[in-house]
Amino acid sequence: MAEFTVTGLRVVREAARGGSFTRAAERLGYTQSAVSRQITLMEAAAGQALFERQSRGVRPTDACRIVLRHADAVLDALDAAREELRTPLPPSRIRVGAFSTATAALVPRAIVAASRRSPGLQVRLREGTSAALLSALTRNRIDLAVLSGIAELPEGLEAAPLLQDSLFVAVPPGHPLAAAAGVRPSALREESWIVGSADPRTTLLGAWADPAWEPRIAHVARDWVAKLGLVAAGLGITVVPGLAVPALPPTVSIVRIDDPAAVRPTVLVYRRSGLAADHPFAEALRDSAAELGAELRQRLRP
Repeated sequence: MAEFTVTGLRVVREAARGGSFTRAAERLGYTQSAVSRQITLMEAAAGQALFERQSRGVRPTDACRIVLRHADAVLDALDAAREELRTPLPPSRIRVGAFSTATAALVPRAIVAASRRSPGLQVRLREGTSAALLSALTRNRIDLAVLSGIAELPEGLEAAPLLQDSLFVAVPPGHPLAAAAGVRPSALREESWIVGSADPRTTLLGAWADPAWEPRIAHVARDWVAKLGLVAAGLGITVVPGLAVPALPPTVSIVRIDDPAAVRPTVLVYRRSGLAADHPFAEALRDSAAELGAELRQRLRP
């Protein structure tokens, strides 16, 4: 089956711009027969005519205009990639991936610290899910990944621990638990919950809760701003990772969960053949993790 090709898209675009296969051949440095052959292949891929042949040139069809709209995006992206490849990447640039709550305080602090130590260092941050970041790391799209709760790693990747992230619950300021230093899970059984998924196994609840317990879910919201807004309005409580605590608004109160299982390991993942765990940015991450961990332990004190 015929398929669209980069060469064919360029030929179609030039023929449409110039209104002539001959002009397209001149602009691209092709023979007219080569241009005609490419147009024929592109029309086969489109399944319909792309040009109306006229006595004094050609005119794009409606189908051609659809192809052109997408061709511009594809060709412009390829041109940008070619231009970027002409400029060697600076040796001081590092691409870092992190899960969302790690970008609240841990990773930003590490970026600031690493930039102070190495003024020429450029950090490009990518936020995403653990699965997406592991795939990006394996495919060399990022150099390091800050992930949470990873049990198994793909071949070629290694992990170094950063910190054990304690879990908290966010409650409305007027909630009976708002002034408490900590709370046992059993005291949370009758609460209404704001969760990221209707399936408790896919939320932080599964990290410490009794599997026989069915939480009473009041609202489902994936976005942290929405979750905290619902909590502040008194519509339920939600689990909050310790990494997110420094960035929380004053409209909610934070209470630690007094349970040994109410933690999530946060790790630095890297390729064995890529940047090592002793890279300056990795060192800044470890220092920031230690600093953040000390702050959280201070908060955990009765």
